[in-house]
Amino acid sequence: MTGSVLFYVQHLLGIGHMRRAFRIVQALAREGLRVTLVSGGEPLPMLACPSAEHVVQLSPIRARDTEFEVLVDADDRPIDEKLQNARRASLLGAFAAAWPDAILIEAFPFGRRAFRFELDPLIEAARSRLPRPLVFCSLRDIVVAPQDAKRCREIVGRVRADFDSVFVHGDPKFIPLGSSFHLASEISDRLIYTGYVGSSIEPDQTDETDDVVGTDEVLVSAGGGAVGSALLTTALEARRQGCLANFKWRLLAGPNLPEAEFQALSSSLHEGVVLERFRREFPQMLRRCRLSVSQAGYNTVLDILEARATAVVVPFATQRETEQSLRAERLAARGVLELVRESELSPARLAEAIDRVIARGPGSVAIDTGGAQRTAVAIARMIRSPKISLTRDQEIGVRED
Repeated sequence: MTGSVLFYVQHLLGIGHMRRAFRIVQALAREGLRVTLVSGGEPLPMLACPSAEHVVQLSPIRARDTEFEVLVDADDRPIDEKLQNARRASLLGAFAAAWPDAILIEAFPFGRRAFRFELDPLIEAARSRLPRPLVFCSLRDIVVAPQDAKRCREIVGRVRADFDSVFVHGDPKFIPLGSSFHLASEISDRLIYTGYVGSSIEPDQTDETDDVVGTDEVLVSAGGGAVGSALLTTALEARRQGCLANFKWRLLAGPNLPEAEFQALSSSLHEGVVLERFRREFPQMLRRCRLSVSQAGYNTVLDILEARATAVVVPFATQRETEQSLRAERLAARGVLELVRESELSPARLAEAIDRVIARGPGSVAIDTGGAQRTAVAIARMIRSPKISLTRDQEIGVRED
């Protein structure tokens, strides 16, 4: 018996959720599990997931802007009942075709509340089927918890009623879930800390003819790019004003940076600066670079830590988005990297932070990055031996403080 998993992922703005999902899918495949990956965001042709046996692309939905209040379809129109019905039918069809032993849902019920129109029916279908598949939540280290106490209570209720386990892809010795979700203790019996989902499971993506790209360069990256224009523009100006001008700078704008903004950056480049959309071998480039300047998303920070790169981060921060700031603050407090707040970003501030971190050198922090494999091992064991009671100490290996 191999076992099968249906993995639902919905990204709204960046590409981080999908990158983490792909790493988990790779680990699940290594454990002999068949995976159907269901993606609800915009297709990402620069990323591939060959480890998934089936990839189901729902009619894509994304956030119109950084406030995440308006969801739109591929034609930038607000989503309507017709689209919801089509997606729900596709998702339930994928569930019926896969006949999974387990369902892994990214973020919900801690996030993605707007997608209850399809997730509630999926969970109900799982509950009604015999034998009933296990239902898991795949959750990053930090959540953007609702300010409404009633909503937090609803999350606890959904976890207790509908989810067998919540896989927290973090290290509780560094950032426990309670740091961002204050009711975490009420679902402690459901929480399994896996460690962070690092890139160590991925094969080296470096092209044999291009294996020195990034060596002694300043890498400026904006993740998916949808909200990276200010960082890229500021970095370009800092370099023009003389910051590390004797080094080559490579700007990775991200696939979602609007084309007009990409062209504006391209037209303002000067000698010694390269602008590109995306590099699959970014984790390997970080190991060779002189300095990394980036936002502070989950995957980027892990890539920086695993590469032991000298780094400055400018976390994406709006009124609601506190996730990157919390992660960056914890690392900056330990001297691992330099932090420049988005509200204070300027060429001068960025150059000052670069000078400080170059003088000090890269720091390090001991956090667990084996989360993809631990997640896969746990799911495989629970599928194959449903009566096994996994403990965080003995089976997963990452203890909760």
